[in-house]
Formats: sequence, structure tokens, C-alpha cells
Amino acid sequence: MPWGLPYTERNKELHVPDQTITCRDCGTNFIFSDSEQQFFAEKGFTNAPSRCPDCRRANRAGGGSSRGGGASRDRVMTDVTCSSCGKLTQVPFVPRGDRPVYCSDCFATQRGGSSYGGGRRY
Repeated sequence: MPWGLPYTERNKELHVPDQTITCRDCGTNFIFSDSEQQFFAEKGFTNAPSRCPDCRRANRAGGGSSRGGGASRDRVMTDVTCSSCGKLTQVPFVPRGDRPVYCSDCFATQRGGSSYGGGRRY
């Protein structure tokens, strides 16, 4: 059964030849076995894996890079001086210089409430 064909109960007994795939991360070859192909098909996955088992494991443990999981990455903080009170603070971005930058207290005051969206009105 070629990988592109759907897996069904009636062709469950068919032997699917193992596939040798090159990992897109580390470049090593790995075997996509008959049983793994059947498992993928049963789960409804339509594509063969593109990473070897070690890279898949590392990708899951590290938050991955292909899914855009920015929350798991370390933020780069920039030291700035608050435009309102002059206090030294840190912000999670690099200011462009064309807009004021506030500490968390002054930011909350500017927003008219909490620093987490309390002042927004829709």
C-alpha cells in the first residue's frame, strides 16, 4: 500500500513496505516501519513523519520551532527609562524611539486600569 492511500480495516492485514526517510532536522536516515505507518493511518495522519524519533522527541520536549511556539522561547528584555516617571525598567521589546515607553505602573495608568487590557473598550 503506498503511503498516500488511506488505511482501512479491510487492508489491515496487508504488509506495507518500510520506508527510509531523511530527517529534516539532523539529516540522518530513519525507518518508517509498517507498524508505524499503520499507527499513523489509524490516527488519521496523512503525512509521513519528517523528523527522526530522536528529533521528534527533542522537538516536543523543547517546545518546537515549526509551530511558532513563541511562549516557550526566552524573551529578550531591554533596559529602558520610563517616559513618564523616569524609573529604570525592562520591556520585552526593543523600542523604536518614535513612541514613549512606560514602566508597568505608568503603563497601567496610561491605559486607565490594569496593565493587562483593563482599559480597553470595544
